[in-house]
Amino acid sequence: MGPIELLHMSVFSQSFSPCGRFLAAGNNYGDVAIFSLSAALSPDASGSSQKPILSFTAHEGPVFSLLSTDCQLLSAGNGEISAWNWAELIKKNAKAVWTKRPNYKSSLEIPEINSMIINPRDNSLIVGGGDNNIHVLDLERGVFKSVLQGHSDYVHCLAVREREAEILSGGEDGAVRIWDSRTGQSVHCIEVHKYESCARPQYGKWISCLTTDSDWMLCGGGPSLSLWHLRSLSPTSIFPLSGCQRQASFYQDMILAVGEGPFVSHCLLGGEVKAQIPCTPHSLNTLQLNTNSSEHRVLTVGGSSDHIDVFTNMSYRAFSLRF
Repeated sequence: MGPIELLHMSVFSQSFSPCGRFLAAGNNYGDVAIFSLSAALSPDASGSSQKPILSFTAHEGPVFSLLSTDCQLLSAGNGEISAWNWAELIKKNAKAVWTKRPNYKSSLEIPEINSMIINPRDNSLIVGGGDNNIHVLDLERGVFKSVLQGHSDYVHCLAVREREAEILSGGEDGAVRIWDSRTGQSVHCIEVHKYESCARPQYGKWISCLTTDSDWMLCGGGPSLSLWHLRSLSPTSIFPLSGCQRQASFYQDMILAVGEGPFVSHCLLGGEVKAQIPCTPHSLNTLQLNTNSSEHRVLTVGGSSDHIDVFTNMSYRAFSLRF
């Protein structure tokens, strides 16, 4: 890859291997890079330890979403999902095990897939994207078994509440929809931009990030990043962050968020911004916490750069991995 491509690279997605020793990252050119965290974190790590052990083209368009199952890496491109065995990727073999396309209305339609999440309740893959629908893939049988319809524009983000058998989705239409995963029915629709405390008309109404933790939901995008109590369906904290947040995560008694701006925001649950930790990319798309391995417990963030910043301690950037 030449200097011009590197200059214009954006990292859109990340996923840690099930063992937690490797990181997969997807970019705007359709490439997936596999990094060895154990090599990069070792005391005698060199510059080459921060480069991929394997890089391959997974899709023709950008890789907007990556997700790991117990043994596979799932990647999503324009209108398709591919599966790669982690055991083979670690051996530097990139051969797709399968590639599947959701059942789109027209064969000419190739909507991007923006988000994927596993529903552990029935081992299904929930897929959201540019056709405004949510597709459910039965991973055991390898067939798409249902479609959840209700959004009037792109679906950007997904979350699962396993205990309540609920799927949550956020879209360009400004709605967060809560679905009963057993019936496929939409049970609640929260239009976040209609709440005065959350609305920011200058940024639009789209929902770009969404995550849950038992009875709590974080969401943001055009509207301010906000914390919601899902039993009362009301916002309890609004976070005064500038720009649109693209990903947020609960971490211990804090919230971590990334979006427009070269930093990771650390917020307290009450709404206070505690710190903003500088990063290499000018704007960030993806934030991942490695909970799969206590030995390699890191935070990694990627965005408008060929660098992926690695934090071994939440309060400063330790080093960067590079495509």
